[in-house]
Amino acid sequence: MSKIRRFHMVGNFYFITSVTEQRVNLLTASAELLWKSIHKINAIDEFKLIAWVLLPDHLHFVIDPGTQDISRLMQRIKLSFARLYQERQDQSAHKVWQRRFWDHIIRDQRDMNAHIDYIHYNPLKHRYVHSPFEWKHSSIHEYKERGVYPPDWGLKEMVFDGEYGE
Repeated sequence: MSKIRRFHMVGNFYFITSVTEQRVNLLTASAELLWKSIHKINAIDEFKLIAWVLLPDHLHFVIDPGTQDISRLMQRIKLSFARLYQERQDQSAHKVWQRRFWDHIIRDQRDMNAHIDYIHYNPLKHRYVHSPFEWKHSSIHEYKERGVYPPDWGLKEMVFDGEYGE
């Protein structure tokens, strides 16, 4: 399998999609393990999650990796989570993640806003909820608190142009 070469430059923001192996539904049930991994890696390699959503079989981030290479950072997060998850399940041979992840470099503020909206609308897109605010595994609640979204945001069907790695 060929090695993907990702463009790394300090100051880039990335939209990330990462999917579980065979789309097994395990992320939301093990969200505390993912957060433990994220906090552990962030203590070593400082980065900032701008927006995020966890769904049962995949996640989306808009992330500022700081000085870290996005490939290395995602590898460390995924590996840390996989180890914790496998320990909990007592299944060290069970593969947790698909090998790669999908990324997109955010180009400008319009692109950033579109990807943040996509992240926050995603649970509704997959029909897990009737309102994006019903989904607890999302940064949408922080955005609502800051006044970015009104309480009725996302109740009308939204269409997103582009690719989002799903």
